[in-house]
Amino acid sequence: MNKQEDIRINVGCGGRPLAGYVNLDMDTVDELRQRYPDNSFPDDLKIFQYDIFNLPYPDGTVAEIRADSLVEHLSFTEEPLFFEEVKRALRPGGLFIFSTPDFEDTVKKWLAAKDEWKDFFRSDPEAVAKQHWFGQYSYSTASRWGYLTASIFGSQSSTGQGHKNCYTIPKIKAILARMGFEEEEISTYRWKGDRELMILAKARKK
Repeated sequence: MNKQEDIRINVGCGGRPLAGYVNLDMDTVDELRQRYPDNSFPDDLKIFQYDIFNLPYPDGTVAEIRADSLVEHLSFTEEPLFFEEVKRALRPGGLFIFSTPDFEDTVKKWLAAKDEWKDFFRSDPEAVAKQHWFGQYSYSTASRWGYLTASIFGSQSSTGQGHKNCYTIPKIKAILARMGFEEEEISTYRWKGDRELMILAKARKK
């Protein structure tokens, strides 16, 4: 098989770089080590800061593109640029996998939760260590002004950690149809096993 056909890209890898993929992130390896001190990264790990709206690959040459927990960080104007770039770079039959918070589920939980604000947001090391979300020291969804708010707007604890966009299953299906992609799977799962509901989408370029 031609090496060009084997190119697999992990866009916005953050603390989850994947073996066998070209891992892309806004942070360098050293910055990722500082941001995720509890993670174990290979000594020879390479992280590339490629422009995700202009990937350095010819049209139709990439076998797979992953984007876990990325698209919610794209602005309204960046959103179509990214999806069009995915379509351009993937070869026919190429796989596109991405995940994003289920905005509908989060909003339903937010509306059902208690409206009890306790404190301003804090991002100092002590607050982060204690899971401080507006005075709610847990990942509980019992209060609107806690982890639920951070689920909607992003943690905003450092550069690039804010959410600018939102997704539901119908929206994702419509985007994939607009792109002319064939759905393979659209399912849901819990972030880190017990947190907000995430949507996982897998589709192939026709």
